[in-house]
Amino acid sequence: MNAILSALARHASWLPEGSVRAVFTFVANVAWAFHIGGVRQLERNLAQVLMHRDGSVDRKTLRSTSRAAMTSYFIYFAEALTVGARSSQQLHARIRGEGDGLSSIQQQCTSSSAPIAMGHQGNWDYAGYWANDAIAPVTTVAERLQSEQLLHTFVSIRETLGMTILLTGQHGLTQQLEDCLMQEHVVVPLLADRDLSKHGIFVQAFGSIIRVARGPATIALQSGKPLYIVNMHREALHGDRKRQAGVSTGHVCTVSGPVNPHDYDDMPTEQAVTAISQAWVDIWTKDIERFPEDWHMLQPIFIEDLDLQRLHGVPANFGVSPHPADTQSERM
Repeated sequence: MNAILSALARHASWLPEGSVRAVFTFVANVAWAFHIGGVRQLERNLAQVLMHRDGSVDRKTLRSTSRAAMTSYFIYFAEALTVGARSSQQLHARIRGEGDGLSSIQQQCTSSSAPIAMGHQGNWDYAGYWANDAIAPVTTVAERLQSEQLLHTFVSIRETLGMTILLTGQHGLTQQLEDCLMQEHVVVPLLADRDLSKHGIFVQAFGSIIRVARGPATIALQSGKPLYIVNMHREALHGDRKRQAGVSTGHVCTVSGPVNPHDYDDMPTEQAVTAISQAWVDIWTKDIERFPEDWHMLQPIFIEDLDLQRLHGVPANFGVSPHPADTQSERM
């Protein structure tokens, strides 16, 4: 399968994009209908979000949201496989920016640089392409995959889109990112909404606790650069923009913040990293609640779903409460 995906990505121009999207949408619907793969976990995660947002969650709402989420997730894969065959006009038409932090980060990056915290939403390849043009060149980190062939294929595509890619596991990775932030006109976006390693930071989110990556807060604190937050969601396209894009949906990058790391200068380092992490998560969760169907989280993330015996640094005063999906099942 990895070889097939790699071949599809390398030869995307041979494939009708509409057909690729149709196939992936069909697979998404089958997976959703039969609760294949991570669909059950996706619904547990969405139930937590919806319960926190609305105060309750019913099966109909949960199922319709999870179906939209699976479609969004699989269309992301179709886009990721074919992005190398898209023209500049198509890509520009497929993504735009907004948010109260957009003009701020643009101004920041005229003469300096900025770190960004992101979650598993939207399409990161499109976001990187947009940021290169709208804000500043992108340097980011890609997770190492078991398939070296697939890893190199996607790294090559992202480099073609203008991004500089570092890989997890490199010696001195955090220092490399901080060095990037010492340059002018660079942004360093990091996916950070799930990190179950011993280095992750526990924060409150959606009425529960999750563990996020410490990278955004650490590099912001060490560099002294303001930390911005980016959320992504899909939107319907119309008129000229739809014709230029060649598809019916595009993406919105919402830039929020920044969180000023100097507000935490009087704290010990570890306490400051935790406080900055909580600050960006508080901002990030608001947009997740607006567009939960675009949060591609099919893995356990809330502490109620984790094996606490295998985690380091679990908050001592945390008591596991019933999960919304469980209480919902009891009512049905």
